[in-house]
Amino acid sequence: MARLAALQHAMSPEIGDNLETARRLLGAAARAGAKLAVFPEVQLSPFFPVRRHEDAGHYAMTTGHPAFAALADMAKANGIVIVANIYFEDEAGTRFDASPVFDADGRLLGISKMVHIAQFEHFWEKDYYASGSGFDVYDTAAGRVGIVICYDRHFPESYRACALQGAEIIATPTCNLAGEPLDLFAWEMRVLARQNSVYSILANRCGTENGIRYGGHSVIAGPDGMLLAEAGGDEAVLTAEFDLKQRAAIAAASGWKAELKPWLKPGIRQTR
Repeated sequence: MARLAALQHAMSPEIGDNLETARRLLGAAARAGAKLAVFPEVQLSPFFPVRRHEDAGHYAMTTGHPAFAALADMAKANGIVIVANIYFEDEAGTRFDASPVFDADGRLLGISKMVHIAQFEHFWEKDYYASGSGFDVYDTAAGRVGIVICYDRHFPESYRACALQGAEIIATPTCNLAGEPLDLFAWEMRVLARQNSVYSILANRCGTENGIRYGGHSVIAGPDGMLLAEAGGDEAVLTAEFDLKQRAAIAAASGWKAELKPWLKPGIRQTR
């Protein structure tokens, strides 16, 4: 049966080294039967927002950056949908925490941008990122995939906006510290999955950067809210089986979409 994967790993200061880690872990995920793989937040660099006003410009990437082509090639070579996450610079020079989504044939389907930007100790993200304007859902070889990046998951409307666009799976690249309430975050993903009848995948980084430890404990939850898989604190290719027909049956039985009052529906983008 097909599987979902969260690729949990530590980051090097070198983009090329991180791409090689991505290549290695994607190969392992594909061998395990994964059809969709989700990377942690800003997977090609250290987590620079841990400090205020650092010079992180050398990690900013346009669509012409070689990393885009490398990730596309990895998706095609492994026949796997990739939800990546990078420091993205658009044509106007504005920078975002963003997730390029590559289909299993290597096509870039779109680039989703984080909407809510954190600004507190160890997460000085407003010093680096502009806000995105909505939540995207993509038709992929693995199903309809919504993107909710890190801090956005703490706003339940983000998952609901994706579900209302027909998302079957919602991917959440993230960066959680070892000292944060990781058990609570696992429950958060389970509740979001249950409330929206979707598979949820949280992919976290791990390892130590400049004395700060990142927590790992990536999570995959099912549309019934069950915890399907959870990683420990070290590098992991975390996988779990998924069944979209079963998900549809769970969604039909819950009936929440039909019952939700129109005035409670969050603003959504046009579906892709």
